[in-house]
Amino acid sequence: MRIALASDHAGFDYKQAIHDWLKAHGYEVNDFGTFSADSVDYPDFIRPAAEAVARGECDRGIVLGGSGNGEAIVANKVRGVRCGLCWNEESARLNRQHNDANVLSLGQRMIPRDLALRIVEVWLATPFEGGRHVARILKIEGS
Repeated sequence: MRIALASDHAGFDYKQAIHDWLKAHGYEVNDFGTFSADSVDYPDFIRPAAEAVARGECDRGIVLGGSGNGEAIVANKVRGVRCGLCWNEESARLNRQHNDANVLSLGQRMIPRDLALRIVEVWLATPFEGGRHVARILKIEGS
């Protein structure tokens, strides 16, 4: 599975930890930056990652910031992206089961690092439930 990964400066440390975790678990990672903790504008990194998912160049994406809110907003501006901000394992599971989310947003200032890694693990392992949720996904997409 190919994962698009991106953050701003406030999510940089977790991005690096997630990058390492993904590689150790056999995922292919396309890292869109940022590549340091120097202050940057998050849309410059999040949008290209989300666009890579929308184009099918990456299967899923993970974006990070201080809270993860701005990153989720940017990702969701890209047609074909369904990005959810997750704060625990259950929100990650539901994000995939019910919303078939293809991008995950996390806030480095909001959760401990070990929890962020568990969220990533759950989110990547959880399949879309389908069923009654398909019609809702189609409504989100405007179909």
